[in-house]
Amino acid sequence: MPKKTKAIKFTDKRAQKAWLKKVRPSEYEIEVKEPNKTILIVGEGQSEKLYFESFPVLTLTVEAIDLEGQSKLKLIEMTENIISNSKKKYDEVWCVFDMDVKKREKEFADFDNAIKSGKAKGYNIAYSNDAFELWFYLHYNFTDQANHRKFYYKALGDLWNCNYEKTGKSYEFCQNLYKRLIFDKNASQKEAIKRATKLYESQSQLDYHKQNPVTLVHELVKFLNDNSRK
Repeated sequence: MPKKTKAIKFTDKRAQKAWLKKVRPSEYEIEVKEPNKTILIVGEGQSEKLYFESFPVLTLTVEAIDLEGQSKLKLIEMTENIISNSKKKYDEVWCVFDMDVKKREKEFADFDNAIKSGKAKGYNIAYSNDAFELWFYLHYNFTDQANHRKFYYKALGDLWNCNYEKTGKSYEFCQNLYKRLIFDKNASQKEAIKRATKLYESQSQLDYHKQNPVTLVHELVKFLNDNSRK
């Protein structure tokens, strides 16, 4: 004899009883994570290397190299050699150097040609004129005066209560630059980015060596921030 089935009351249908609902297979979102990108940052000083290595990046592997002082074109050439001889594949390459104003035509040509050469090779060029320290200074103040680097050395020394020109290049000091700027209530990376952007936009039509003061370090900083722990 066929098994009797329980009649379904009209009131149960209208109330949408839980036992009337069909069970559907659970759906899980599958999170697809992109593999970490590897970027190469080539600079000409310990300050740059240790500062950029301090960013709390989450989706990047940062390889920063200090090539020390040399001509800017030589830095571009050595960057190309590093890439050619490395087993790694770099998703982005950044070259960081400054003008080092000496008021000589040779220096101007080297600076301009290095930027052009690097860009032609597909590198990102975070150049500064006159000094990398301009980027630190912009965390505190805006300036559109073509100051020599000694101006920034003294200003930073006053702000940080130290002899920056003497101790500001030491390993220990450079290792703490990022934290110093992030945790100093008088410093603002957000404002530094705005100020650096304003300086560049007002001079971008000029030859590279004539852009002073200017720093494109903020472009690399924004890139690192976009890949950092929030």
